[in-house]
Amino acid sequence: MRLSPDEMIFWQHGFFKLNGTIVFTWGLMLVLAVGSKLITRKLSTDLARSRWQNLLEIVVGGIEKQIEEVGLSQPKKYLGFLGTLFLFVALASLCTVIPGYEPPTGSLSTTAALALCVFVAVPLFGIERQGIVGYLKSYAEPTFIMLPFNVIGELSRTLALAVRLFGNMMSGAMIIAILLTITPFLFPIFMTVLGLLTGMVQAYIFAILAAVYIAAATQSRKPKPEPSLKT
Repeated sequence: MRLSPDEMIFWQHGFFKLNGTIVFTWGLMLVLAVGSKLITRKLSTDLARSRWQNLLEIVVGGIEKQIEEVGLSQPKKYLGFLGTLFLFVALASLCTVIPGYEPPTGSLSTTAALALCVFVAVPLFGIERQGIVGYLKSYAEPTFIMLPFNVIGELSRTLALAVRLFGNMMSGAMIIAILLTITPFLFPIFMTVLGLLTGMVQAYIFAILAAVYIAAATQSRKPKPEPSLKT
């Protein structure tokens, strides 16, 4: 039983290894890139639209609505980043029905890379919205004493994102593998369906948490108006 797709070695030369995590990650990115190109090559503004365009509009509209409900006033600005995160994690879970495939999100290296993307994107969006001085000042609020605690909080939530996604995805894969060993017939089918549902939930949670962090970084802090003195 493999605990991680890192243990699947397809090619090795010295210290260089081509493992399952790398192969499946690049495979998913290729599917997303080619699929998006094929779906968007013949978009129509008329009432007669293809089924793929209708599906695309439903997915994009749903993601955009969720981003707006989190508190980001310009959801289209963050749609590319947050939508890609959601689709990658979701597709990684949906492909588990393919024999021989193992989700790359079951590797800590993949989940750490996704969390690092969020870690880099949060200050970039924050600096773009508030400026570098305004964003850095948020680490020293409400007092300068909070500076080290805010920095530690920034690092710890990135680690928490990686570990949470890795733990949930790996535990689901391990449960299914154990049940396939014990009862290799009907029961694992229901667990596979449950695993697909869990993977979609994890994709949603990961994208929403990333949106919340970005919303907190881009939130402009306006001074409260002073009460007018009445004579």
